[in-house]
Amino acid sequence: MGFIITDLMSQSSSTSSLSQIPKSLLLAVFLLIALASFMIWDQSYWWESREDYSFGYLVPLFSLYVLFDRKEAIVGMIQGGAKGGSNDSSDRREEPSFVPEKKLSALSDLMALATFIVGVSLYFIGGLLRAATMPQNPATLALSMGFALIFLSLSFIFSKKTFSGESMDLRSRFNFMLIFLFPALIWLISAPLVSVAETKIRVFLLTQVTVVVFSFFDFLGLAIERQGNVLVLPKGVVGVEEACSGIRSLTACLFAGSFLAAVYLKPFWKKLTLISMALILAILTNLFRSGFLTLWAYLYGAEAINDHWVLPIFGDIGSVHDVMGLAVLVLTTIGLLLLLPILNFDLSNFKKRLLGSSQSLVSAESTDSDR
Repeated sequence: MGFIITDLMSQSSSTSSLSQIPKSLLLAVFLLIALASFMIWDQSYWWESREDYSFGYLVPLFSLYVLFDRKEAIVGMIQGGAKGGSNDSSDRREEPSFVPEKKLSALSDLMALATFIVGVSLYFIGGLLRAATMPQNPATLALSMGFALIFLSLSFIFSKKTFSGESMDLRSRFNFMLIFLFPALIWLISAPLVSVAETKIRVFLLTQVTVVVFSFFDFLGLAIERQGNVLVLPKGVVGVEEACSGIRSLTACLFAGSFLAAVYLKPFWKKLTLISMALILAILTNLFRSGFLTLWAYLYGAEAINDHWVLPIFGDIGSVHDVMGLAVLVLTTIGLLLLLPILNFDLSNFKKRLLGSSQSLVSAESTDSDR
């Protein structure tokens, strides 16, 4: 947020000086920075102690990048250049509405205030738990949820009026709040869920992976037996452990998909599509990994999945198990990058260019015939 304030001060308009920025806004920004700092300190414990959340070290940097990338939109809206910042009441009367704008705006303000109070309460409870005990999942989750609610509610509350004194309409205020959706909610991914919920998700994914792999081998007519989460093969026994449940790749791919959607996609439905595809790709690639490891153990023995692969040029690249785990993340990332141009494809522009090229060909042919 600091570079946004700096950009406000560097503008050549009348709102450029620091003294003209409302003190309440500066206090809100400093409050968010303080809350984010404490939350990052709390989550860093999980980033360091749990390998499946080590991607959390990237979350602060990526959040700052998204804010920097949207700096112009943020500055433009709070300076009064946003759409809907007009005070012309005659324009508003022309638009039919079942609920008066003032009543709807007042109701939205009350909901934002209630959201802020809930967020402060959650953050306070999480802070007390964190201070009274060692790091624990409920405290981290409460801090993350509280910060998200505080961030979003404050962005809505402070968008009521621009620096030029104009009132921003309700739609523009919601659009302004959505600008901060990624920096506010991404912290819910970089922190563990409540232990009970996380355990249930792990067990569910673990069971489904085991069932799918067993069904695939049974369909191929290969000798295999399933005993819970253990697969009995002719050359040994393979246990589908918690790491094979896919929750590690699921959280990392969800973070990658959320970041790519926030930076490279504009319509909300496209963002949601990419995030959904990130989850699907993570599940599919993890099934491929589990199936490959089971096939490797079927052919070369259960202990073979821990053998190291040695390449002529690169040397030892790690065990088969670890290499396939890395391959899941690489394949999912490549899949998401390939989906970006597909989702950004503009059919209308393509038709215009196609029609334009066909018209130019027709005109060229007509000139050639005239000659």
